[in-house]
Amino acid sequence: MSDQQSPPTPYWTIAAYVAGAFIALGLIVQGATTSSLDLLAIGALGLVVVAAAAPIAFMLHKGPGQAKPSNALRREVAELSAQIARLGEMGALSDDARRVLNRKRERELLRKAIEEDIISEDWDAAMVLVKELAERFGYRVDAEEFRERIETARFQTVDRRVIEAVGSVDRLITQLRWNEAFTEAGRVTRLYPDSPRVEGLRHRVEHARTRYKMDLERRFLHAAQGEQHDEALALVKELDSYLTEAEAEPFREVARGVIGKARENLGVQFKLAVQDRDWRRALDAGERVLAEFPNTRMAAEIRDMIEGVRARAGAAT
Repeated sequence: MSDQQSPPTPYWTIAAYVAGAFIALGLIVQGATTSSLDLLAIGALGLVVVAAAAPIAFMLHKGPGQAKPSNALRREVAELSAQIARLGEMGALSDDARRVLNRKRERELLRKAIEEDIISEDWDAAMVLVKELAERFGYRVDAEEFRERIETARFQTVDRRVIEAVGSVDRLITQLRWNEAFTEAGRVTRLYPDSPRVEGLRHRVEHARTRYKMDLERRFLHAAQGEQHDEALALVKELDSYLTEAEAEPFREVARGVIGKARENLGVQFKLAVQDRDWRRALDAGERVLAEFPNTRMAAEIRDMIEGVRARAGAAT
């Protein structure tokens, strides 16, 4: 019977105790009501314990002829046992008791989370954590400092965005893109209703459009009076998109005179260019007549000649 296997050494007993204690701790944590920070800390420490226990258990699993464990191994086992004992004590504590012990650590974690929310401009989430910092942990001075920082950062960020949005409306006004400017002004007003910068933004677009229309009217009348027929014709075409039927009535007679003069001038330019055999100039004048006055008798005459003029102009280049 002396060849039979000797009973387990004390180290196997210790290893079994480590495993059993860890399983028991898991059951305690599962049934306890703890904060998320407590669960995270206990879970992380549990992983450390498992990682530390695995190589020790492997080294303890030796045959009867192997050397006894060293003093260093005994110390590691003793330290591991002490850590398990402390985990058990923590698991038995109430939530309030653990909160007191972890007060400083949780304060730093909350402060870090608030800082991250400020950087990411998640103001509402930051305010929730500030309230937690003040009411749950009692750090009211810290909370008030964070509130001031958050409100300042929120105001500066929103104000910057409002300035950029109003600037985009002004650029659309400068580019005479009135419909897009009206749409953008409405969007900006809905997004930032509390900002004084957006007050009357749609009125600003309407006012700019009205001023530009009045400027077109004045320039058109001056060009017509000065017999600048080409400029007057271009202006009356642009002005047509701004005027209603009633608004256009006072300009009709002047516009007819401008259009008639412009048509006559183009006809004269075409005929003179043909006589001078300046086919490129004749082609430009003829194509303008066909495009701008397609239903006139002059257009019909030019239409009969334009192909020959186009061929000669092509040969001349």
